[in-house]
Amino acid sequence: MPEQRLDNRTINGKSVSIHKKALDQLIAMTDRIPLADGRTPTRVPFLSIIKSSRDTLRSQGVLTPSFCLTLQGTKKLYLGQNIFQYSAGDYLASLIDMPASAQVIGATEESPYLALRIDFTTQEIASVVMEAEIVTEPNEKDLGAGTFIGKSDAELLDIFSRLLKLIDKPKEVRFLSELIKREMIFNLLSGDFGHLFFQKALFDQRAEGVGKAIQWIKENYARCFTVEELAKSCNMSNSGLHHKFKAITTMGPLQYQKQLRLQEARRLMLSGPIGATTAALTVGYESPSQFNREYRRLFGLPPLQDIKAMRKSSCAWGFEDG
Repeated sequence: MPEQRLDNRTINGKSVSIHKKALDQLIAMTDRIPLADGRTPTRVPFLSIIKSSRDTLRSQGVLTPSFCLTLQGTKKLYLGQNIFQYSAGDYLASLIDMPASAQVIGATEESPYLALRIDFTTQEIASVVMEAEIVTEPNEKDLGAGTFIGKSDAELLDIFSRLLKLIDKPKEVRFLSELIKREMIFNLLSGDFGHLFFQKALFDQRAEGVGKAIQWIKENYARCFTVEELAKSCNMSNSGLHHKFKAITTMGPLQYQKQLRLQEARRLMLSGPIGATTAALTVGYESPSQFNREYRRLFGLPPLQDIKAMRKSSCAWGFEDG
């Protein structure tokens, strides 16, 4: 599928120059925080800062529920057959665990890639929806991938500014940051992309069974199952589950399970002295040769070569932390 880029010439009718000024102010606020390449946590429990002073190779990983605002630089996201390129002022929202790959492009020491990341849960979104009595009109044509890209507005950038200011207020940060986080969720649900944010959080009835299926696979990825068994447990037809599951995750249930298995095997080998065979058996593979084939197909190298290259490469942190 052709690469898709976001048009940043106007943002909700406001000039780019005004928007850029707000982004520059956020960048200046991050400059006072010591940052190494990778992900730097802050005093705000759910806020971290992402930095890359060089380009990264395309790195496989799993997007977790989060909201990531790009302040500077450009990134490519590979989601199924789709390729998205997004830059300063754009945000990436992921509402479910989503196997994908990404890379930073055009970053330098003088002009590094910078982003602010907020981690959240669908329960937090549901709480805001109920307490604020938010109603969004269902869109029958909008059962899409559980990850999407949007453009920030002045209100959203102001919320991030207030979060960064709390870093200097250790006595207030925990209580006030939670209030600001709820305000951010409300802002997103009420904005131009609210219907996407709402429906892709899997709150509508059409997607409820898919949400249950995704959760079950995440908790039982090492177990063997058939699509028929999974559909029955979710009270869905085989074709209905497959269609809706692929619409939300860009892949079928068995492919989703396979990618989770391979990602976990890679994590196990990276984090300790575990060989490929042990990792394969741990995540549910019965055939080491099948594991090696599928691992190479996803990551581009056999397991041991890939782990060796990852340990030497600065891109080892690149996807999961960006």
